[in-house]
Amino acid sequence: MTTTQHYRIGVDVGGTNTDGILLSLSPSSSSQANRGVLASFKSPTTPDVTSGIENAVRAVLEQSGVAPREVGSLMIGTTHFINAVVEHDARRLSKVAVIRLGAPYTDECPPFLDFPPPLRAIMDGHVAILKGGLHIDGKPINDIDEAEIISECKIIKEKNIKAIAIVGIFSSLDRQDGLSQEDRARMIIERELGKDIHVVCSREVANQGLLERENASILNASILAFARRTIASFRRAMGRVGLSCPLFLTQNDGTLTTAREAARLPIRTFASGQTNSMRGASYLAGLGSSASEISKKSGSIIVVDVGGTTTDVGVLLPSGFPRQAAAFISVGGVRTNFSMPDVQSIGLGGGSIVSLARLCDHMGLLIVHCSSTGYKLLTEGLVFGGSTRTATDVAVALDPSLDIGDVEKVKSAFSEDELVGAKECIKKLLEDVIDRMKTSPEPATVLLVGGGSVIAPEELNGVAELIRPPLFSCANAVGACVANVSGEVDTIEILEDRKLEDVVEKVKALAVERAVKNGAKKQTVKVVEVENLPVQYVTIKATRLVVRAVGELDIEAVPAGSTVVENVEDSDEAYQEGEKESANGDAGFVEEKIDIAAYRPTINEQGEWILSEIDLEWIQEGCGILGTGGGGSPYPPFIMARQVLREGGCIKVISHASLADDALIFRGHFMGSPSVSNERLQGGAEVETACRNLMKFLSVGKPAAVISDEIGGGNGIQPMILASEKHLNFDGDLMGRAYPQMWCSLPAAFSVPASLTPCAIADGVNNSIVLPSTSNKYMVETILRGVCTTLGSKAGVSMAPLTAKTCREYGVTRTVSQAWRLGRAVAQCRAKSNLGGIPNAILGLQNGKCLFVGKIVGIEREWGSVIMAPLASEEEESKASEKSPEELAIKDATLRIEFQNENLRADLTTSDGKKELIAVVPDLITVLDSQSGSALGTHEYRYGLRVTVIGLAGHPLWSTKEGLKTGGPAAFGLDLPFRPVGVYREPVGVIEEYGPGSRN
Repeated sequence: MTTTQHYRIGVDVGGTNTDGILLSLSPSSSSQANRGVLASFKSPTTPDVTSGIENAVRAVLEQSGVAPREVGSLMIGTTHFINAVVEHDARRLSKVAVIRLGAPYTDECPPFLDFPPPLRAIMDGHVAILKGGLHIDGKPINDIDEAEIISECKIIKEKNIKAIAIVGIFSSLDRQDGLSQEDRARMIIERELGKDIHVVCSREVANQGLLERENASILNASILAFARRTIASFRRAMGRVGLSCPLFLTQNDGTLTTAREAARLPIRTFASGQTNSMRGASYLAGLGSSASEISKKSGSIIVVDVGGTTTDVGVLLPSGFPRQAAAFISVGGVRTNFSMPDVQSIGLGGGSIVSLARLCDHMGLLIVHCSSTGYKLLTEGLVFGGSTRTATDVAVALDPSLDIGDVEKVKSAFSEDELVGAKECIKKLLEDVIDRMKTSPEPATVLLVGGGSVIAPEELNGVAELIRPPLFSCANAVGACVANVSGEVDTIEILEDRKLEDVVEKVKALAVERAVKNGAKKQTVKVVEVENLPVQYVTIKATRLVVRAVGELDIEAVPAGSTVVENVEDSDEAYQEGEKESANGDAGFVEEKIDIAAYRPTINEQGEWILSEIDLEWIQEGCGILGTGGGGSPYPPFIMARQVLREGGCIKVISHASLADDALIFRGHFMGSPSVSNERLQGGAEVETACRNLMKFLSVGKPAAVISDEIGGGNGIQPMILASEKHLNFDGDLMGRAYPQMWCSLPAAFSVPASLTPCAIADGVNNSIVLPSTSNKYMVETILRGVCTTLGSKAGVSMAPLTAKTCREYGVTRTVSQAWRLGRAVAQCRAKSNLGGIPNAILGLQNGKCLFVGKIVGIEREWGSVIMAPLASEEEESKASEKSPEELAIKDATLRIEFQNENLRADLTTSDGKKELIAVVPDLITVLDSQSGSALGTHEYRYGLRVTVIGLAGHPLWSTKEGLKTGGPAAFGLDLPFRPVGVYREPVGVIEEYGPGSRN
């Protein structure tokens, strides 16, 4: 940057308005009242987006009198790319060919499997699963096969597909930059198909989790051509206003990327608008500076950005960056895992429409609707001469001193009661969403920004201080202007003889190095985030480390040409907002809606339950609840089982009572590390191979049915996929829940002969072992765990087959039915918008207690514990009269849950320090996400999450001397008494209730 370039321009393009500011880079400017902002501009977003950006840049240059040559850089934040995905706009989305490197694994969960049908119709161009991929220790599964890739290139060329996504198992662990499997595959593809194609490598897009990383890569590849055209049009607009400086775009995490990088990885800019507002608020309020008083305040620091249509609320970390969202993010109905801010949005803005309503038996109060005039506020709002009553009209009527529109037009538009009612409604909406984001009951400090923030009251319950920083209406553009540069490392490290502290320092240094490489000033870079997630169920000592470093932009360090987008046709972006073009299948697609109360499962004349997609959806929801935090995620096996049905397959469940005592029941499930299961998706042969090899060893024929050892989590669904081949699924399991060890099954607890061995383990690629016997039941786990690690820390297992009589006497019958009923109960509550009723609905099916309602305020993954605090009174969504005695009793207490993959114990500590054990294994301790009603896996626990904890009675066999020795406190080294939360209630079988001869 030359000495004459002292300024920077930031522009943020929102759905309603486009904001721009010009910032002085003088060292003293940040200490001035205006924080160095010399000019600002706001206008409605233009249909073609680019014109709005051009108008904003031109306006701030004219206001400030700054010459274009004095501007050192232009920063732009836009939602333009994500809109194309959310709206399923076929004009802007390209067909994608997906090359997955991982054969022979992952076949059972191919690309696009969980895409919404309309989006899949637009994007699904070609799929190939080829050799390649890595194990969790970084060693290759197979090397890539050049001939295979060349063969696929010929097909891709014939289909005229220009966008390609390459996705390798554990590719994020492949550190051979330029020589990684994905990089080498890209070079082959570009050599065969030419440089005018767009190739995306997944390791550059997102983090651990194959399915989610692949989905993000597909979205990125599909939007690439449109992104390149759009960003090139930004450059041309800059030329028209005389700017020749570098162009940057803001990313989801609040940092910058060059125009060239944004054109290569546009998905990283999808949610930058929300982040820009939070970063802008942080800068305008002085957060992070040594003189800042806000940084010293206790309690959460929350940004509330009120726009024209919506209000976005997020939490600022001490670093000044927004707290990041949970592991999985849905974009246009597609599950992804790239970095996004943790933001809650509500339908409240300056353009929100208000109308009369009857509330609490008082007439004349106003209710604020989610519907909004949006960018038409300037013509439709009363204060602007329109005929629609909006939240902005209410604000002006309450405070005529606001310099907005014509106050005379609203003076007689509302009665006094109406104004009071509308004010209270707005106040309550803001208080509720703020409270959902708080991580402690302490009053929060709120930074109020956004053009619509004039509608917010001066005081809010649960808020210690409400601050409107200077230039609050254009905080989003300020955030774009002050964005930093980041470097991130997400890796799994094998510790072996190394100290964790040394490894962390090494990874932190790598994150700093990447930040500098991305254009940060080395002396300003600091590490702002370090997360350590020990990898479970691997004999090698491994841990996942996520480290992020940020620093100030060094314009001089930006590589020459990095802000130029090459190989783009020389025409302005031709696609304007307006009528969207959808795929052929989109218009006819209607998501299935069912009457839950009227729904009846299909039971044939033979008494076999023929599962539908709805049945599967409910069962997987129930398996999550019964998993008590473990058992593996039920989502991947659910979409695989669903695909079986979509391809014409059939999954049948039979009653335990329909089998003869000596009928042979085979067992099948997966064992291994959840970290591996999230990457090395099953190929379909693992469990089946283990079963076949065991059948061969035992010289037995076709089994009468298959059963899972644990109904909890993903393993509760695995037998259904296996049963879809030729077998039947037994309505029951051997635990009634999930447990972390192989010997934690009821037949093993009661020492049933041959209940664990002989058994077999297989990885589905011709590696299989049959274990005939062991000296004791504990050695089964030890031996199989060692073999599993050798096979890549994931394998299919078939334990010793049992007779139907043994499964009836030493198993838990009707648990598939129980999972179905639990899932249906959750679905019914959601359909009625009664999420608060989910705990009671669950407890209506199985005896137990609501143990706690609150939010997560602490997590310790090294030892496996999570701490929860109660909600403040203003956070509660139910009245005191609606609460259970348990909820009332925990008002001033905290809850601590210890877990070892599954939740083991729950201790309540009251305000006076008294500690009480309120639930322990073998009873089920399940943590629900209060905002969705779904069960949370222990790996999904995160700060601030609102949760409901319930305890469910375990099967009575677990309460016996034998059961407690195997699945009670002592089995996990806990010197605790077992006091059941309730008496187990035998589930009602679906087949018995709805089968032939029933009244239903």
